[in-house]
Amino acid sequence: MDREKRYVPVVVRFERDGRLRPLVIELDEARRYPVDRVLDVRRAACGSVGGVGERYTCLVNGQECDLWLEKGRWFVALKI
Repeated sequence: MDREKRYVPVVVRFERDGRLRPLVIELDEARRYPVDRVLDVRRAACGSVGGVGERYTCLVNGQECDLWLEKGRWFVALKI
């Protein structure tokens, strides 16, 4: 399955301890997805579209998805 790297706006809360907590992923004006829960955060490479950064494994609408923070910009690997 082919994927494309898409940089997206993300609404984020900064916690007292300095951690980032993504709240909403915005694919475009019409598609905004609330993040139900962050399951895991770790430094990793994105094998499907390239890039290295912090991988946030999130629960969105009951499904796991990966959100990446790479050099200050958020991206997702969208199915084409």
